[in-house]
Amino acid sequence: MRTRRWGAAVLAVAVLAAVSCGDTDTTAPGGVRGNLTVLAAASLTEPFTRIGGDFEAANPGVRVTFSFAGSSQLAQQIHAGAPADVFAAADPTTMQRVVSGGDAAGPARVFARNQLVIAVAEDNPKAIDDLSDLRAAEVKLALCAPQVPCGAAARRALDAARVAVTAVTLEQDVRAALAKVKLGEVDAALVYRTDVPADAPEVDAVEFAQSAGAVNDYPIVALAAAGNPTSAEAFVAYVLSDPGRRVLAAAGFQLP
Repeated sequence: MRTRRWGAAVLAVAVLAAVSCGDTDTTAPGGVRGNLTVLAAASLTEPFTRIGGDFEAANPGVRVTFSFAGSSQLAQQIHAGAPADVFAAADPTTMQRVVSGGDAAGPARVFARNQLVIAVAEDNPKAIDDLSDLRAAEVKLALCAPQVPCGAAARRALDAARVAVTAVTLEQDVRAALAKVKLGEVDAALVYRTDVPADAPEVDAVEFAQSAGAVNDYPIVALAAAGNPTSAEAFVAYVLSDPGRRVLAAAGFQLP
């Protein structure tokens, strides 16, 4: 059984080594102040909360407010005119809808990558070792809805493995799918690797080969209707900077 239990510290050290050389100056230009609203994919909750705090510390005149949810839901809110300054999505397809709709201030940039694992209850009582095990009638499976980036990635992986499954629930974001496992309502869920760190309570992660073909790029962009465009551009630059990349790497994200 290929249940992942490697230490988070090992991953962090390995990835951080790739980004630690030559830190850039992240001091923001003048005019970076006021309130900043960032809409971001649910899987970014922990690292972006940390990045937001670091950005505020570097720019005392700014206050960052986050709204975390499924990327497709956030894209719909942006199109409907929800006030926001920055959008960070969990896949390029969702971001492209925002860009093509004229809601972005410029081209989006990829700042991180993520791939799937099978989240199972701690100690993996159903002995799930691969995607094919999810076909068993006794296995209750949670997936993200097809329009959600983690749902689209799951479909690519399942199609690559030629595995047909029936989910008992389709969730609107990856955290909701993972919560079903934690609550014991399902036996497994396809979620992002970063959502199940090695020291996560209640759940374990099973790696599978097809996840390599279902890696999601995470793009970020300042929005055209931003009420605080200077701070929005500065925040995007900070996410792409060495300090931002270190936070993302420590959270288990792959870096472009």
